[in-house]
Amino acid sequence: MADLWANYIVPGLWILLQVLVVVVPLLIAVAYFTWFERKVMAAMHLRMGPNVVGPWGLLQPFADAVKMFVKETILPTSANKIVFLIAPVLTFVLALVAWAVIPFGEGLVVSDINVGILYLFAISSLGVYGIIMAGWASNSRYAFLGALRSAAQMVSYEVSIGFVMITVLMVVGSLNLSDIVMAQQKVWFVIPLLPMAVVFFISALAETNRVPFDLPEAESELVAGYQVEYSAMTFGLLFMGENANLILMSGLTVILFLGGWLPPLDIAPFTWIPGPIWFLSKIVVMLFVFIWIRATFPRYRYDQLMRLGWKVFLPLSMFWVVLTGGVLIAFDLVP
Repeated sequence: MADLWANYIVPGLWILLQVLVVVVPLLIAVAYFTWFERKVMAAMHLRMGPNVVGPWGLLQPFADAVKMFVKETILPTSANKIVFLIAPVLTFVLALVAWAVIPFGEGLVVSDINVGILYLFAISSLGVYGIIMAGWASNSRYAFLGALRSAAQMVSYEVSIGFVMITVLMVVGSLNLSDIVMAQQKVWFVIPLLPMAVVFFISALAETNRVPFDLPEAESELVAGYQVEYSAMTFGLLFMGENANLILMSGLTVILFLGGWLPPLDIAPFTWIPGPIWFLSKIVVMLFVFIWIRATFPRYRYDQLMRLGWKVFLPLSMFWVVLTGGVLIAFDLVP
């Protein structure tokens, strides 16, 4: 019994505690991202935003959560009910498990595996299945067309994201996310790899179906895309999964190009601030830019979206991979 407790129960409880330490703050962050987005967009539109439920509307996310919990979940008569209910759960779970390899600080990571970047790429690729399942199981032409748009869009821009990641990995010589951050102690990669940072950020907008690439949810022609038949908590899971993915892509941008938890300058008082505070602050800045773009840019046409991905970003990212490899070999900088 003592061996069972020492070898299985205690390690299992420790892993569960680590997971809760990451998941609970993430769920709170997802809830308050909705408040942050509405407040920022209201300020840009010269409106008030949430200001009734609690001081400065701070309790609005909890009011929205309670509303979704108590509403009735409506299942369309002609829908495939099992797949219809599994799709939001799959989307939400995939958005959470990706955080297992994200380092919040030096040594502050749930699973510090040596192929963390491949793990993230695999999880993000699986996200397509939840959306396809939601669109197909709804048995609605609007939902199905939105799901097809989203799948094509995500697959198209994942190619460019993959080449951008390869560029960073060639410079670092490691697939470990902590190693990628530590390689930026002298200079953040956003400076030598600025074109790739721009490509990655714009591709992240398309990957998360954000404006100006929100074609799968285009309310003007598709009502709400693959979410159109969802209500109550099933819609809530899709919504939370989408926002968790947005925060994840912001964190990944910070890790790959903005030094992760490293301060901008290795001098006081920057070094007095803990690494996790720097990491979270950079994520908030990236989220603000996402919201800023939403309030500024009009939606692309679908042909423009595909042309940008396949005819601009793909050739540019492939060229930069070749250029980076040539520079590393020519100047004997191969790690």
